Amino acid sequence: MIGMKQLSRYLIILMMFIASSCDSWLELVPPDGLVQDEYWQTKEDIKATLMGAYNQLTEMDEVLFLYGEIRGGLIHEDDNTPPYIRETLKGNINPTNNLCDWSGFYKVINYCNSVIKYNPIIFEQDQTYSEYQMQGVESEALFLRSLSYFYLIRIFNEVPLVLYPTESDNVELYPYKSPEHVIVDTIKADLIKARKFISDDYGSLENNRGRASKNAINALLADISLWNYDYEESIGYIEAIENTVINLVPSGEWFTNFYPGNSIEGIFELQYDASLSQNNSMYSATYTSDIYIASIGAIELLSRETAKEIVRGDGSYRSSDSKIWKYCGSSNDGNSLRPGSDKNSANWIFYRYADILLMKAEALSQLGRYNEAIEYVNMVRERAQMSTKSAPQSPETFEDLILEERAKELAFEGKRWFDLLRMGRRNDYARKEKLIDIIVKNVPSNQRLVLASKLKDPMGWYFPIQDIEIERNKNLIQNPFYEGY
Repeated sequence: MIGMKQLSRYLIILMMFIASSCDSWLELVPPDGLVQDEYWQTKEDIKATLMGAYNQLTEMDEVLFLYGEIRGGLIHEDDNTPPYIRETLKGNINPTNNLCDWSGFYKVINYCNSVIKYNPIIFEQDQTYSEYQMQGVESEALFLRSLSYFYLIRIFNEVPLVLYPTESDNVELYPYKSPEHVIVDTIKADLIKARKFISDDYGSLENNRGRASKNAINALLADISLWNYDYEESIGYIEAIENTVINLVPSGEWFTNFYPGNSIEGIFELQYDASLSQNNSMYSATYTSDIYIASIGAIELLSRETAKEIVRGDGSYRSSDSKIWKYCGSSNDGNSLRPGSDKNSANWIFYRYADILLMKAEALSQLGRYNEAIEYVNMVRERAQMSTKSAPQSPETFEDLILEERAKELAFEGKRWFDLLRMGRRNDYARKEKLIDIIVKNVPSNQRLVLASKLKDPMGWYFPIQDIEIERNKNLIQNPFYEGY
C-alpha cells in the first residue's frame, strides 16, 4: 500500500504534470525548475512519476481499443457513436479527427523520460535507494516508453522520437519526425537493456500482471520482431515466455481472462478497480452508452450458427443485440453482467498467452515450418473446444488461417487492425489488395471504389498528424497522403 506521505507527493507531482501538459504534448514540467529543485529528492518521487506513466495509460483504454479495431471490420457503430468515429468507420479520415491526437502516448513518454533522467540523480542522493531498485524502475520506464512508441509507429508511421524530458529553453521543443526503422532499433535496444534488470515479483498478482515484467518485455520484443518480419528473433523471445509458468487457462475458464482478469494466461494488462475510483471506459462504451457493437463480419466469424463457436462466440459478443461482451459480462453466457463496482473494472489486456502462441504460429509459417506452426494454432483452437486444422502448405494460405484464428480468439482486444496492417505490409506489399478489400468492405457501397483507389497508397493506412500539431510545430511534415485536407 502507498503511505499517506508518499501518496501526497504522488498527487502533487501528478497534478503538476497534468497542469503542464495542457498547452503542448511535449511540455512536461514548469520551466522554472520547481519540480527539479523541490520534488526530485527521494526514490518516492521517482516511483510516483513512474506510476503517473501507468496512470496515463489507464486513461487510454478506449482509444487503444479504437486504434486496434476501428478499421479492422469487427466493430460497428451503434445508436450513440460519435460522428468522428462514424466517419472513421467509413474510411473518412482527416487531420481534424480526434483519433489523430497522439498526446496521450507522448504524456506516457514524458513521464518515462523524466524517470530515466532523474533516476540516477536520486540514486546518488537517497541512501535508501538501492542500485537494484534504481535499475528496476528504469527498466519499467523503458518498457512503457517502448510500448508507446510501438503504438505510435503502427498508427502514424513516422513520429518524433523524443528521449528526454522537456523542461528548459535549451531543449528542442519542435522535433522532426524520425524514420520508423530508427524508432524500432531504439526501442528494441532499450527493451533488451531493460530485460536484464526488470523485476518479476511486485508483491501481488495484480501488480505482477499490471506492471512491466520479463514476460511482458519478451512479448513486446516478439511483437516488434514480428512487425519487422524478423521471424527467428520473434520465435526466440516467445520461447523465453514458453519456458515460464504462463499457460493457457482451461477451456471452461476461458472467460476468466476477462472476468475477473489476471488469469494464469495474462502477461501484461492495465488494472482497474472501480471500488477505488479507478474506472475503465469500456463497460460504458460497449454496454450502457451504445457506442460500439459487434459487426456483421464479427458475428459471422464467432456465431454458433456459421462458425460453430461456443466458448469464444458467447464470450465475445451477445447474440441478442451484438453487444461486445468481454468488457461487460461476468461469464460467457451472454446474460450475466458484471456486478456492482466490477462494472467498470475490466482490465485492458495488452498481452496474454494465446496471443503469443498465435504469434509463434505466424512466425513459423512464414519460415515454411508449417507442421510446427499448426500445432500452436491447434493449441488455441482445442482450448476453445474447436476441431483441429491441418497445415496449409503456403505462407499466404497459412497467413489467412492465422488472421482468422486471431480474429476469433482476440476479438475486440485491440489487435485486429495491427494484424491486418502487418499482413498488408509483408513482402513489399504483396497482399496490398487483400487489405484494401477488407477495409472497403466495411464502408458504404457508394464509397468503395473511391476509397479503394486512394488506399493503393499505403500511407493511407496510417492516420494523419493532427492539424493543431502541424500548426504548432513547423518542423513536422504531414503524412503526404493527407496533404490538401
